[in-house]
Amino acid sequence: MTSPRIYRQLLVLALAIALPLAGRAESATVPDLRAAQDPGLQARLEAVVRDAGVEPAVKDGRLALALVDVTPGKPPRLAMLNGHEMVYAASLPKIAILLGALVEAERGRFALDTERVAAMTNMIRFSSNEDATRVLKWVGEGRLLDILQSERFRLYDPAGGGGLWVGKGYGKDEPYQRDPVRNLSHGATAYQVARLYYLLANNALLTPRFNEFMKSTLSNPGIHHKFVKGLESRPGTTIYRKSGTWRDFHADSALVEHGDHRYVIVGLARHADGGEWLAKLAAPLHDLIVPPLHAAQLAR
Repeated sequence: MTSPRIYRQLLVLALAIALPLAGRAESATVPDLRAAQDPGLQARLEAVVRDAGVEPAVKDGRLALALVDVTPGKPPRLAMLNGHEMVYAASLPKIAILLGALVEAERGRFALDTERVAAMTNMIRFSSNEDATRVLKWVGEGRLLDILQSERFRLYDPAGGGGLWVGKGYGKDEPYQRDPVRNLSHGATAYQVARLYYLLANNALLTPRFNEFMKSTLSNPGIHHKFVKGLESRPGTTIYRKSGTWRDFHADSALVEHGDHRYVIVGLARHADGGEWLAKLAAPLHDLIVPPLHAAQLAR
């Protein structure tokens, strides 16, 4: 039986399709994120890391972070640590599979019927490996890598340290193509993951109807750990999120909305306690974008 949530997603898509088709989304419609590095936000990010006691993990490459202020009406602000380091990211790159499916849907090749919407929803909200492999096969393994490396998206760039990479299904099969930078099967850099959310937040990742559908799929996280757990102490947040866990590898990524404020947060950790690191960092990083006094006023 199809869940009410999936029916709502199909309704969102159906209503959007009834609108006139928009032109192809271009990342050039928003400022280049590389030019948005903000020294003040960078200093405050580093202070949060020191206060949390995880600065040594940053120094030895076991923790990468990216924080982007994408509040509407203001220039973007970027801060990151080890942002261009390619890291094994477990299930986080399933967000790239979702992107590939929606790119193919834009082209009219991928039908967003009930079966496919259900598979994509389970892949993202509940991190179903079976559904991730199913959606990947629908898109095509080589086709997905072409999309990620295309001029349109540039979400994997060897000259820039790498980025999002899916070179293996989420099952027992061997990798079909490891990434050229670190030889990883499922990899990511904090910067490129943050850049994907940055484009999504500015309606510049996909055409508007598919951009909205992607946000809908990323909403209502089904696993409450890491950033979701850490932000429970900050009521009033809306989270669009994909995480990943495998052995000592812990990854999380989210677009967070709170009142008039909006930001992107990405964390990639390699440590047994990495998931708790990310949970511990979530609230103080949130406070760098959403002033506590403002948040308290909204909560009244």
